[in-house]
Amino acid sequence: MTGRDERRFARASWANVLGNAAKILVEGAAGLAFGSVALLADAAHSIADLIASVVVLVWGDTRFKDPDASHPHGHSRIEPLTALFVGAVIVLLGLNLLYESAHGLAFGTDAVFSPLLLAALAFAMVDMYLVYRYTTWVNESIGSTALHALATDCLNDLYTSIAAVVGVVGLFFGFGALDPIAGGLVSLLVVWQGVDICRENLPYLVGAAPSETERETIRETLLAHPDVEGVHDLTVFYDGTVLEVEAHVEVDGELTLLAAHGIETDLVQALRAIDGVGDAHVHLDPSGIGEWKDADDPTGRGPSVP
Repeated sequence: MTGRDERRFARASWANVLGNAAKILVEGAAGLAFGSVALLADAAHSIADLIASVVVLVWGDTRFKDPDASHPHGHSRIEPLTALFVGAVIVLLGLNLLYESAHGLAFGTDAVFSPLLLAALAFAMVDMYLVYRYTTWVNESIGSTALHALATDCLNDLYTSIAAVVGVVGLFFGFGALDPIAGGLVSLLVVWQGVDICRENLPYLVGAAPSETERETIRETLLAHPDVEGVHDLTVFYDGTVLEVEAHVEVDGELTLLAAHGIETDLVQALRAIDGVGDAHVHLDPSGIGEWKDADDPTGRGPSVP
């Protein structure tokens, strides 16, 4: 990642921080003034968004740092960890909002209609749409999971605001129960959104394997080298948001050390050039010595060593 990407990442993070802060102030003030549970729920949702945006702003740019003594494989796991935190905060807040909505539905609310409620919601929807578009535009060239989580959150904010509009319109027509009902719908969407973000980023943190298609691409890249006679013990897993590749490759055992080193360098460079691969480790083994059965195993997993 370049310094330009880092600056764009920071600007997108700041846009989310400021956009959510403005939404909280406007909706929170209107919701408190007129007792609207739907607006307060939508504003409270944005409190979680604000926390998430601040976390991404503070932690997210760690992904741009080079490997160092404390993180020899780089800092790529920080980003999905940040996104996972965002998702967990959103889930907890959504459950709290669901409780408040159920309480309002069971015991009633003191909400009254005012055109200012609709004005506040209109401001919130325009605000979040602009932040969503900007964040998505920036992330097209960066590919950040943290920014993707924030952009998804902005888009869902539009849906929650629409639900809040339904609640406010209900107040206008004298159906006060629509306000906590709308708040409950907002809460369910918030919880779903948080769970989805957690589910998307958890595999990056536990070293999950990629799809079989990605694995086969890596195996074919290794076998495409003219001096490679077989591949075994191929391991591909996520190290943060990038893939780590470990492979044993069989070559002619009579090669000179210099020639073998050149082949290994070629293979590592070819693997690192694959989209999504962060690092690669290739071990060269002499072919034909009988330690491995079916060295050209089509699965690419390689035979077991007796």
